[in-house]
Amino acid sequence: MSPEPQPPTGRRGFLRGAAGVLAVPAAAGLVGALAEPAHADDGGLPDYAPIPAASVGPTPNADGYHVGQIAGNLYWVTDSFYQAMFLTTSRGVVLVDAPPTIGHNLLRAIDDVTRANGRPSKVTHLVYSHSHADHIGAAGLFGTDVVRIAHAATAGLLARAADPNRPLPTVTFHDKYQLKVGGETLRLAYHGPNHSPDNIFVYAPEYATLMLVDVLYPGWVPFKNLAVSQDIPDWIKAQSIAMDYPWQTFVGGHLGRLGVRADGALQIQYMDDLDAGTRSAIASVDPAPFFAKYGAQGNSWAIFKTFLDAVADTAAAPVAAKYTGVLAAADVFTRDNAWTLLESLRIDAGVLGPFGVRP
Repeated sequence: MSPEPQPPTGRRGFLRGAAGVLAVPAAAGLVGALAEPAHADDGGLPDYAPIPAASVGPTPNADGYHVGQIAGNLYWVTDSFYQAMFLTTSRGVVLVDAPPTIGHNLLRAIDDVTRANGRPSKVTHLVYSHSHADHIGAAGLFGTDVVRIAHAATAGLLARAADPNRPLPTVTFHDKYQLKVGGETLRLAYHGPNHSPDNIFVYAPEYATLMLVDVLYPGWVPFKNLAVSQDIPDWIKAQSIAMDYPWQTFVGGHLGRLGVRADGALQIQYMDDLDAGTRSAIASVDPAPFFAKYGAQGNSWAIFKTFLDAVADTAAAPVAAKYTGVLAAADVFTRDNAWTLLESLRIDAGVLGPFGVRP
């Protein structure tokens, strides 16, 4: 009798197994049949709505990654959690980002491709989209002789972090930078702060492909609290800036599939609905019960918390209902996203509700 298969052990085994659960074959179109729901385990974890099949990408291989051709010499790699992009050139490989969850699989993916196309496998240039460790925390794998390119603000943030896994850039720029290597071109541009103070746009003009990390999430709602972005108004603006580029393929840095232009339009629609719902909820939720109960106790923070939570709940409910089955995880993060948008409307846009100018 054959022994029962054992679950994968260790970090690599866990990531490989988790990626396999997340990924299903890609589906055409924005809205497809729903994937089978994951069931809560005996620990009482919550159940969420099934993921639309069109929201997920190709299944990772046995090592836990998928590498695919975007067009020509441009490729992408994903573990279903994160994404990187790379160009194979006659002089070597230009890599954009080095997410630690992909880690050494970046090297395996590059070897897979260059072995097939006969181009050099050495990574000669590494572009940092921004300073965050979850996107460039494996940069140290590529040695000390790689040319590391980033926005000038990234250099300052990395100097402060002093993280050996994120070596300082060797080339920096302020507004625009054109990288030409071995007959291939990437155009890097900074359009101001958005998700982070240093996040850049990486455009491959020959392949009509834009990589912009933590701004658009093809097939999914934005990550918790609007991608924990540091400048919400400019993060929202960055979505429209992205759509001004003439791209046909989008690399968002997260999750398991590439984007098409309809994905960007759908996220902008989601954000418009969330904005309208949040503004309406600020005006419609009655603050009196919160002031009456917690004001009598002198608990100012309780007034803020309960009122703001009630507004976020009111704003999120119809938006989550509308997009469940259309955008993955609409029921997971829409309430958190509404709360963050509410705070931005209050402190950035001056939509203060009951905390406005006292009559």
